[in-house]
Amino acid sequence: MVKISLKNLTIFAVLVSLVTGLVVTGGCAVSETPAQIIKDVTPQEAFTLIQENENNPDFVIIDVRTPEEFADGHIENAVNIDFRSETFRGELNKLDKNKTYLIYCRSGNRSRSALDIMEELNFREVYHLSVGIIGWNEEGLPTVK
Repeated sequence: MVKISLKNLTIFAVLVSLVTGLVVTGGCAVSETPAQIIKDVTPQEAFTLIQENENNPDFVIIDVRTPEEFADGHIENAVNIDFRSETFRGELNKLDKNKTYLIYCRSGNRSRSALDIMEELNFREVYHLSVGIIGWNEEGLPTVK
């Protein structure tokens, strides 16, 4: 027969309470938002991403070049938000941060800076065409005017 003292029973109850408390409140302490996905992609990966999201209203392509560059040719369905505009950061901040974005510029430099801003603003999922529209065109992928 096992003899259990009141002291041991009290310690056991306290430990059970602590463990239960940690389990119950642990879920509250853990962030419930998914981790950010911030990723460079090749032109072919970007093209595949676009095809896979053809009818997805939560997928947005952003061209961060100037309106003049955009008019010379861009990826179909891209929206133009000029990186050099004084309102650029504010325009990005107005976007739905839970959507999925593909961003690009001419060579990848401006869009790299835009990617950093989007990461700071807590966008959930952003893909960066690291070689820009130049690399896209070199692969013979389609653009529109």
